[in-house]
Parts: sequence; structure tokens; C-alpha cells
Amino acid sequence: MPATLWTITLPSLLFFVVRPTVLVKDGNVQVCSCTRKNSKDLSNHNLKRIPSDLPDDIECLDMSHNNISNIVHGDLNRLTQLCFLTITHCGIQFISHDAFYNNQELRVLNVSYNQLTVVPYLPLLQLRILDLSSNNYDSYGLPGFFNNLTHLNDFSIGSPRATSVSVNDLAPLQNAPLKQFSFGDASELQKYETGSFAQLRSLEKVALRVIFCQSFHIFKKMLTDLDQTRTKTVRLVKLFPPQCTIAGDPFDSLPKTRFISGLTVEDTWMNSSVMVKLMLNIWKSPIEKIAFRNIIYNEDTPYGFHFPKQHCTTKLQAIVFDGVKHYQYQYPKINMSTELLSHLTYLKFSGTGMSILPCRLISAIPSLQILDLSDNLLEDTGFWWFCYSYKGMFPALRHLSLSYNRFYDLAFISKKIHEMKVLTSLDLSFNSIVIKDPCSWPSHLTELNLSHNNLGNTVFKYLSPYFQKIDLSKTGISVISHNVISEFPRLTHLFLSFNSIRSIPSYLHAPALLTLYVDQNAITSIGHNVLEGLPSLKTLKAGNNPFVCDCDSFWFVTALNKTLLPDWPFDYTCSAPESQAGMTLQKYQQSQQGLLFCQAGLQAAVALSVIIVTVTVLGIIFYACDGVWYNKMFWVWIRVKRRKSKHANRLMNATFCYHAFISYSQYDSAWVDSQLVPALEGSGLSICIHERDFAPGQWIVDNIINCMESSYKTIFVLSNNFVQSEWCNYELFFAQHRAISVEDDLLVFILLEPIPVDSLPKRFLKLRTLLRKQTYLEWPKDDQKKKLFWSSLRSILQTADKSIILKQVALDILCCLFSVV
Repeated sequence: MPATLWTITLPSLLFFVVRPTVLVKDGNVQVCSCTRKNSKDLSNHNLKRIPSDLPDDIECLDMSHNNISNIVHGDLNRLTQLCFLTITHCGIQFISHDAFYNNQELRVLNVSYNQLTVVPYLPLLQLRILDLSSNNYDSYGLPGFFNNLTHLNDFSIGSPRATSVSVNDLAPLQNAPLKQFSFGDASELQKYETGSFAQLRSLEKVALRVIFCQSFHIFKKMLTDLDQTRTKTVRLVKLFPPQCTIAGDPFDSLPKTRFISGLTVEDTWMNSSVMVKLMLNIWKSPIEKIAFRNIIYNEDTPYGFHFPKQHCTTKLQAIVFDGVKHYQYQYPKINMSTELLSHLTYLKFSGTGMSILPCRLISAIPSLQILDLSDNLLEDTGFWWFCYSYKGMFPALRHLSLSYNRFYDLAFISKKIHEMKVLTSLDLSFNSIVIKDPCSWPSHLTELNLSHNNLGNTVFKYLSPYFQKIDLSKTGISVISHNVISEFPRLTHLFLSFNSIRSIPSYLHAPALLTLYVDQNAITSIGHNVLEGLPSLKTLKAGNNPFVCDCDSFWFVTALNKTLLPDWPFDYTCSAPESQAGMTLQKYQQSQQGLLFCQAGLQAAVALSVIIVTVTVLGIIFYACDGVWYNKMFWVWIRVKRRKSKHANRLMNATFCYHAFISYSQYDSAWVDSQLVPALEGSGLSICIHERDFAPGQWIVDNIINCMESSYKTIFVLSNNFVQSEWCNYELFFAQHRAISVEDDLLVFILLEPIPVDSLPKRFLKLRTLLRKQTYLEWPKDDQKKKLFWSSLRSILQTADKSIILKQVALDILCCLFSVV
């Protein structure tokens, strides 16, 4: 396919800037990246000035179609990262000298269609694209600061009040690497100085928005200058005014040009007589591409467009008619030999109102490879006449576009395509296609576009396994069967946008598929199995679907390579659950819910961490609260309970062996041996102490339990040494449980030295309570008080009936018990 006749210029960039993600380019160089995050579209907001609360990091700003009359320093000074700015149709009359001082990153500036009377001062050294057209300048003289715009690549200027151009006016652009230049404002010039355009030596594409009707000498001078700059493409906008009568030949300078290879005539009145003159000169020129866009065609000759036979060959390869309005309500008359079009490879008749194909003209062009008949009134029988044989016609045609027409029967079309022997691509989008009968497609047809036709789920049955590219966007598809893709083994590109597809089946098998579009459907999630059968996939467009933010979607945003998604991340949002509605999938990926509930590894790590922390905390608490000691006590208590249950009947009628068992620390044994034991035994009381009365060879815990159970009372000699003794703790523990089970006051406390209750360890919580509630005997230092101490202690121990203190009987029973154990 030959190169495009005219590249996208600044106005089209302004249209695309409000899209989600736009790479504003200057040729092949990326200038600005305008995404939702760093862009602001405030067009048509009825604003009277640039808002002062704009984000400081904004890069792309559109303020068009407002009521802003002035731009001063304070309006833009905070926007230091601004790269793209358009303020068109705002009625701007004045831009201050320092308005852009802080905007050194600005690369694209459009202030066209305003009321500026002078070119504003622009100290923007990085500026690449500048549009100053459609203002009210009195002349085209440019200020000297244009010498500093050494990166300026695309420049537009025009004013209906400026009527002349001199060399000095454009001299400041001599050093600019200007490649694209738009000049004029659809008004007629009175003077043009030769060489004005010739000094712009790097030009490649030029748009002349100047009206010519009588002053064609100016037009010829401009073409000569542009050819000196080696300009390749020229656009002539509003070249002729309506009802313009042209006597001479305005295009006779075209054959003299050497470098102009593309010519576009746009938005103008065109008589058939002038059309013939233009084509005759193009035939003799080096022009390879000619385009007519949005023209009004008037046949001012009775035979219409009559092109005489030529004796010279032409380099013309592409002819475009895009938007033709006919002044007369009749089909145009065309008289031209197809032999003159022997080099033509690209032909487009779009928006011409064509309803019948002039088959003997178009289909007979031997070199035609691309035919675009979109946006017409063609039907099945209007393109393929029933009375005409197409065998041998379109001998070189490879790409045929019939979109935006009235084609109907897909089976009929598929049959006729067999007559086009080398056709590889067919575009039937935006028609009224229905499926009546089975379709038979030739093997050489590899690309088919059926988008925007109501076809339904059965459309796949009527396609060819030879297809490599299939476009079924907005065709009413709601279900994709499991094996439907596998029926197209050569498929590389599949477009299913704007349908009602709810899910993509798992394990699709299309090893050659490179591109898959499923955006604008009803898909709630894309499972990880979908892509396993698509090993060659390079592009997946799945945005603008009602995704449910669950673990399936979490996999999609975490495991899938984002370089596959051209519309990531802004077109991927959650629709459910309600709490996540409107959130982008990228934010859901980073949310706590997604991280915790959808990652098994993280769940295991969190659970393990919680367990470790919990066990550690409980271990610290267990250790700090003497858990080891309490654990031992609990185990011994169970052992005691078991032992008591086992021997309850045997000991039911037993009597006590001792009046008291004395529990004390070995460090207090001197006082016990010299004071306590002699005093009590001297009074006739029977006393049990471990050093003398423990049975040898038995477990010490059993000795403690036996002695306590054989004693009527248990005396605890409390001291700081007692608190530090582990065995004393055991004895106190057993005595407390014995007292509870017997439901009697069996404990006697002797405080050998002062012990603050609050200083006792936590494991002596019961002792603290007992010392607060129960009366205890305190060993006095005064001898007089000691008599009262001994008297009180003996009275406590002698309350038992002496008849129950039968030591020998008890010993016999205990001996019998020990022999059993």
C-alpha cells in the first residue's frame, strides 16, 4: 500500500488528547504522553480564566471553547510540567510577555481561532508544535525570538487581515528544523515575494489555506518556492471559491516541479474543466498521489470529465475521492481510457454517493491493488452486475473495502469473491449483512471484516479456516463455544469488541493467535486457563468490561504480563462487589483484601506469622506467670485425685497419725528443730517432719501427700526462705486442695519473719488471699509474747479429740496401703 497522503496534523491531535492514553507525536518522535492521570479537559466549561487550583503535575491541558480573553503570568506559572496546551475558540486578545516563563517543558501549543492581533512572546525553547492560525494579525511578520525555537517542527499561522508575504516576514524561521508548515486563513493574498517559502529549507509537508481565483501568478510562485525546499506533499485548502470562473491554466507549473510527489485539493469548488486541466498537468509531473477531499464537483462542460489520450506515461499511483458533493443532481460523466492508469495501485471513491460500480472502468485497471468504495450507496447487485461477467476483472486487486454501504447477502458475496483471483482482504463492516445460506470462501482470502453487522452466535460456522484476520466487533455475539477458535488454525488476529460475551472459555486452542480484542463486552473475569492455549499472543485488549473483583480478577492483574494490554490500567475497573465498584483493577491488586484473600502463599505466610507470634506471646505470658510451676501442680493434682479415688474406701475409716505436719524451708530448720518441735512434742502432741518421718525409698511427692493426709493440721512456717523453696510451694499447693476437699480449716500459718503480702510471687495468689482473710500466728521477739504464741498454737492443735489420734492404728493402715501401692 502506498504511503498515506497526509499525516495527522495538530487539529487531529487536539481531538485525540482527551482519550484515555495518547502519545502526541511529531513525526516518529513522541512529544507528550497524555493519560487520564496527567490530563485535564476543561473545554466547553464557560470559564473566563484558567483555574488557579489545577494540579501542579498536570502535563496536558485543554481549555478550548471558553471565554478567556487574557493569559497572564499567574495563570500558568505553577504548571511547570505542562507539555501540551490548547486554548482555541476562546476569544483571546492578549497574552502577556511573561505568561509562559515557567513552562519550559511545553512542547505543543495551540492558540488558534482567537483574536490575537500580534504574535505573543514565547520563550519556549523545547517547543515542537505551534499553531497560531486563524487570528487577527495585520501581517505575517514573525518576531525575532523565533530564531531561538530550534526544535520547532510543525508551525501554523494564518490571518484574514494579512494580505501580503515578504521574505523578511518568515526570515526568523530559517534556522528552525521545520518539516510541516500551514499557511493562510482561507483568504486571498495580494502580494507574495519570491523566495519567502524557499528559505524554509527543511519542509516536507505544506498546507496552503489561500484562495486563488484570478491571482494564479502568486500560486505559481509558491509552488516554485516549495519545490526548491524539496517539499514532498502539498495540501491546497479552499483553493477556489464557489462559482469561480477560471480562464487560464492555474496548474501549468506542476510539470516543472521535481520533488512534489503528493497533492491534496480540499474543501473547495471544482469545475470539470479545471479538473481536466489539473489532471493533464499531473500526468506530466512527478506527482504520485492525488486526493480530492470534501469538494463540490460541478460539470461546466457538456461531456463532463473528458480526459484525452496521452502520449506520455505517468508516475501516478494513487487517486482518492473522499467526500464529493455533486452540484448537479446527476451521475458524473467520465470518459477516460484505462490504459492511462497502468501504474495505478490505489483508488478510493468514498462518500461520493455511488450506487452502481462503473465496472468497465475500475475493474479493468490492470495494476489496481487497493480499492476503497466505503461510505457509498452500493448494494450486492450494484457492485456485481448480474448481466456482467467478472472473470478476468480486478486481476491484481488484493484489498477491497466495501464498508458503510448496503450489502446484504453474505453467501452471495462469498460466491462472487471467487472471481477475484488474488484478493486477500475484504471489508464489509457497517452494512446490513445477513446469513441465509452456507458460504464458500476462496483459500486466498485471509482477512475478513464483518464488524457492525447483526450476525449472532452462528457467524463462526460461515467463515473460512483459511482466515488469518477476522473482525467480528459489534456483531451480536454473546457466546463463544469451547472449540470455535480451534476451527481456524491460521488465525492471527481476532476482534470481538462491542459484543455481549459473558465469558471466554478455558483452554482456547489458537497457537498462531497474536492479537485478541474482547473489550466492551460483558466479561466478569478472565481465568488463568484462557491463555494457556494462546502461546503466541502479543496483544490482549479486554478493557471496559464489568469485572468482578475476586480472586480470578486478582490473578489477571498480578500474574498476567501487562505489556499484553494496550489499554491498561484505566479501562479496567471493578463493577462488583458494591464496595469495590469503580475501583481500578490496579488499585484492587494493591488493596489489603486482594493481597490477603487471593494469594495462597501470602495467606500461609500470614497464618504462620500469626501462629508464631501467638505462640511466642503465650509462651512469654506462660513463663512470666510461672506456667511451668502451675503445670507441674496440675499434673500432681490429677495424680492426687486419681490416688484418692483409688484408695477412698480403704482410708474412709482411718484415723490421724499426727496432730500436725510441719512444712518449712531447710534454711529455717534450726528454728524448727530447736524451738517449734520441742515445744509441741513437749506438750504431748504428735508432730510429723520430713527429715524424720518420710518413708525411705518412696517418691518425695507421695511422702508429702501421705504425711499431710495422716496429719490433722498442717503448719506452714512462713519466711522469705519458704517463698523461694520449690518443695514448700508443692506442700502449700497440696494442703490447699486438701483443705478444699475436706471442707475444713486444716491450715495453720506461722509467720517467722515479716513478709509483705504484695511481694509474694504471682503463683502464691492463694497464699495472698489466705494471709488477708485468715488469722496467722506471728513469731514474736519478746519473751512474754512467746508464751502467748505457744499457748495459742497448742490450743489450735489440741482441738482434735485424742481418741482419733491413734498413731499405731493409722500406721498399720498406712503400712497396708503402701504395701498395696
